[in-house]
Amino acid sequence: MRTADPTGTEQLDLTDSGLPDVGMPRAHPAPRGPGSHRRLPAAADLAEMAATVRGGIEQSLATTPFVVLDLETTGGSAERDAITEIGAVKVCGGEVVGEFATLVDPDRAIPDEIVALTGITETMVSTAPRIGEVLASFLEFARGCVLVAHNSRFDLGFLSAAARRLGLDWHFPATLCTVALARRVLTREEAPSVRLADLAILFRASTTPTHRALDDARATVDVLHGLLERIGNRGVGTFAELLDFLPRATPAQRAKRGLARDLPRAPGVYLFRGPSDEVLYVGTAVDLRRRVRSYFAGDSRPRIAEMVALATRVDHVVCAHDLEAGVRELRLLAAHNPAYNRRSTQPRRGWWVCLTEERFPRFVVRRHPRPEPADVTATPTSIGPIPRRATAQLVSEALTRAAGLRSCTTRLGGRADYHWCAPRAAVGDCAAATERPESVSAYLPRVQTALDVLSGRSDAALRELCDAVTSAAASEHFETAARRRDQLAETVSALERTQRLRALCAIEQIVVARPDSAEGWRFSVVRHGRLAGAGTAVRGTPPMPVVDAVVAAAQTIVPDDDPLRGAPAEEASLVYRWVTAPDSRIVDTTGGFALPRHSACGWERWRATARSARHAGAGH
Repeated sequence: MRTADPTGTEQLDLTDSGLPDVGMPRAHPAPRGPGSHRRLPAAADLAEMAATVRGGIEQSLATTPFVVLDLETTGGSAERDAITEIGAVKVCGGEVVGEFATLVDPDRAIPDEIVALTGITETMVSTAPRIGEVLASFLEFARGCVLVAHNSRFDLGFLSAAARRLGLDWHFPATLCTVALARRVLTREEAPSVRLADLAILFRASTTPTHRALDDARATVDVLHGLLERIGNRGVGTFAELLDFLPRATPAQRAKRGLARDLPRAPGVYLFRGPSDEVLYVGTAVDLRRRVRSYFAGDSRPRIAEMVALATRVDHVVCAHDLEAGVRELRLLAAHNPAYNRRSTQPRRGWWVCLTEERFPRFVVRRHPRPEPADVTATPTSIGPIPRRATAQLVSEALTRAAGLRSCTTRLGGRADYHWCAPRAAVGDCAAATERPESVSAYLPRVQTALDVLSGRSDAALRELCDAVTSAAASEHFETAARRRDQLAETVSALERTQRLRALCAIEQIVVARPDSAEGWRFSVVRHGRLAGAGTAVRGTPPMPVVDAVVAAAQTIVPDDDPLRGAPAEEASLVYRWVTAPDSRIVDTTGGFALPRHSACGWERWRATARSARHAGAGH
């Protein structure tokens, strides 16, 4: 799949076909190259290690495989910033089994203070692979292991966010934070600070932390081993006992552990229910029993601790794979509106930027889009949904200015032959102001410019907005340039999302396969942007009979006349990420899956650069 820069766009064809053999061996990168891993003398066979972790969390710490990792990034936000380096060390039984190290092109500027801290410059990462090229290799390297990091919420937050954006599986329910472990094991007198540099000195680590990923990961290995030695005489011999030892679970949490006893070790959705059988909380899991059990081991979030204290039972729905679980979660959140979930409880809320049906059309912000015909060649007239009304208004104003549509609210009537707003110097002048009255035929090219950018036939309107940013900056009107830059970035984002989802939702049926971690296959039947069926084929099972069965049992979807054919935008986005993941294979489709040549997807790099500049400016 390819997207092109605005200076030279090309057709983006997402259609792929064919299904590789189920038993096809996996290729591994060459050692010591970017994103590669080095295998060292092993204390235990890796396959046996992975099977141990998959079998549960009751195994001895001496046989538990750990992947100790560290990241370097452009900043502290997993949503706004990006990874610049990954370093990881795989250990088992006190011995190093393998290492993984690579620089990563963050696709954005690296702030000066980060360069000073890490020594990683933009020149160093300019030829490095992007995160989409290395993350799958890292996940394969770490598969079946407990992930360990110093302040794991930071490192795992970046990795899981990247996996989510790329549509990759994030199946690491067992994690460990050496900061939390150090605070539990060490006294204040012994360790006034639990910074990695201080703990490395305390435990006489063989590697000094340098704010480079692999060095810091190696130092964290020595810290981990030192901490585990300290708890050996405290009755902590298994990883499950370590999880119980680590947080200080409340009596209420410990009393509820039996609620997880009968849950299966399978992917799915879980629902915590309260005293009146109301749904308190909904979540997804790769391993239902393990995930639910973690709530009773001392979750530090106050709202979750309160929810656990109220819970009287846990329901579950076993799912074929992660996409089905994610979609079911969204639908259950919408149906029950649980008190302790913060997101996705109102999937159809949002704002649309719509081109009106007046004689002299203009852009307006509405709660609902204009109806659109089912014909995939029909020209779209709406963008959305956009979460915030203020953002939708910015997008509307930008497109109005770029296309030269009228921004006045003058009622012209259904038979008006002319529009006339005389130019004024005041702020708020109509964007279609002219010296003389303008006829419908003279106004039509403005409307066509707007329709072209909505449909992706032309990005001339976006180029005009970009030129306005450049012009303001050249005139040293920097605040104006920054404001217009941010407005264009929001416009590109809204257009890109709408065009991607519209392309998916226009397809009557698409069947997609993705390999699973056990070298089998996961299948999804998608109809008009919604998941209609899901299934799996274990390794060695002929896949096509399974596909036929899943298609035959799939839900019938009757499309609506809105731009997304009735699919909730959040569900369609989740499906889109899964369908377009790097390892996906389109088995069958009733229509082509493609984006227009001049869609906003060609502005993706520009948008990333603009947002990076915005966040850099906000930090000063």
